[in-house]
Amino acid sequence: MRGLVDLLSHHLYSSPRVYLRELLQNAVDAVTARQRVEPTAPTAIRISLDEAGLRIDDPGIGLTEADVHRFLATIGRSSKRDDLEGARQEFLGQFGIGLLACFTVAEQIRVLTRSATASEAPGVEWLATSDGTYSVRRLAPHERAVSGTTVYLTPRAGAERWFAPDLVIELARDFGSLLPYEVTVDTNGRTIRTTDSPPVWNRAYDSAAARRAALIEYGERVLGFTALDVVELDVELAGIRGAAYVLPQAANPADRSRHRVYLKGMLLNDATTGLLPEWAFFVRCVIDTDTLRPTASREGLYEDETLVAVREALGVRLRDWLTGLAAQEPQRLAAFLSVHSLGVKAMARHDAELFRIMLPYLMWETTDGRVTLAEFARKHPVVRITPTVEEFRQIATIASAQGVGVINGGYTYDSELVALLPGVMPGVVVEKLGSDVVTASLDPVDGADELALAGFMATARSTLDPLGCDVILRAFFPASVSALHLDSRAVRNEQTRAEIAADADDLWAEILGALKSTEPRAQLVLNHRSPVVRRLATIRDRALLVTAIEALYGQSLLMTHRPLRSVDTALLNRAFDELLGWASQNVTGSAEGNGKA
Repeated sequence: MRGLVDLLSHHLYSSPRVYLRELLQNAVDAVTARQRVEPTAPTAIRISLDEAGLRIDDPGIGLTEADVHRFLATIGRSSKRDDLEGARQEFLGQFGIGLLACFTVAEQIRVLTRSATASEAPGVEWLATSDGTYSVRRLAPHERAVSGTTVYLTPRAGAERWFAPDLVIELARDFGSLLPYEVTVDTNGRTIRTTDSPPVWNRAYDSAAARRAALIEYGERVLGFTALDVVELDVELAGIRGAAYVLPQAANPADRSRHRVYLKGMLLNDATTGLLPEWAFFVRCVIDTDTLRPTASREGLYEDETLVAVREALGVRLRDWLTGLAAQEPQRLAAFLSVHSLGVKAMARHDAELFRIMLPYLMWETTDGRVTLAEFARKHPVVRITPTVEEFRQIATIASAQGVGVINGGYTYDSELVALLPGVMPGVVVEKLGSDVVTASLDPVDGADELALAGFMATARSTLDPLGCDVILRAFFPASVSALHLDSRAVRNEQTRAEIAADADDLWAEILGALKSTEPRAQLVLNHRSPVVRRLATIRDRALLVTAIEALYGQSLLMTHRPLRSVDTALLNRAFDELLGWASQNVTGSAEGNGKA
């Protein structure tokens, strides 16, 4: 038995705290077994604490001497599983580990038991210590007169804290608050009930509002937050009862949801994963189940076909709740979406019907402001989308002023959902926004005006040509935007390639040279309506004009909100320094002239 004790203490359970769960589990199963053959038998389970340790009494089915030899201290055998039919539906224990888990905190375990089904059989004592030895002794009639089982635990050195009254009460409540039988803890002359059954979702209420308030209060007590909303989970075929609590703040899709799962009223784990579909990261569940299969440590769920079916059923329940809100309670839906639109988008990308239902409610960032996708598509039959947030910010102001409708597709799930739009709104066309669409929407400049600026444009093109940027002249609104920098992902990739090749050795530079792209270059679109551009065109000092053009180029890059290349950073710094120098010289010259005057 010493090997089994080591296995349980160091490898199977995550914490010694489970010892109390195992004691409660054995007691509840014993009471359940006796109820099957003797429905009027008592059911109350009592835990007592004193200076000697912990004692737990149950009026359950008890064990005969043969049962003790067969089951206690034997891993992998279970009287509940081997001898009684229907165990999976009625009993918590499945693995025959039982009392051995108590050696995680106990130096000695003493069991006094008497069978309720073999009334002529004497009671039995099983006494085991953590060194791996145990003994079995028949009891005299006066030593055990009633049916049931009593277990005594003597703390091992260093584990006394696990027998502290407040901690035992906390563990009993945590693990067993939903158990169907009364459990009490006797300590220091007081008796504390730790069960609170039936569960809140199985109780009757005067109104739906009262029921919802009770569920919200329960969730706050056991989960530690006040839910934004609550969804009842009653999936009879899957053996599930409970509630899903909507988080009051936005959740990270990458975080795995952790749920509080009870197995036939006994807490399995308060951080169980895999219960819901991955998209349901915006809720935390408290459920009780009699169908799901626990792992050997009874601290998690076994991934099998039943769990897959339950996961799908709970996903359907959450979806139905959302569609019900859309049809009957749009205000509650709006409150939910103001926090968890990302979760709904995650669902909708796998469910076209849900996507269609949510279209009037889900908001997108567009050149028309934050509007629903349905509203935007009705105004812009050709829906253009940018693949990144940076590209949207780069052209949003200009595109809006020119009447070009664009959606920001850079946020999670947005591009995927916009691509589904033609399937739910026939006639709508979705296109990726290209720089040619933006430039085509800008007004051409009168030929005479462009000819008058020919010298300025030639200087601008020669200045920016080494940077892989062409310069064109257009007229657009708003006039406050002097220049617009347009490129594409292919252009940026080519710029990165060229920058790396410039610093590489000959072999690597040759390899990168073979990858040179023939894609169009970036464009700097100068705004003829801008007063700044018109003033720059009057500068006759070429050095100053080059510096001003570089500064204008740098400003347009900053407007894209993208990281700058090292060559662009150097250009900005140089242009800024030279403009400061020019400005300071003019100020000094003006001051000297005024002094002479």
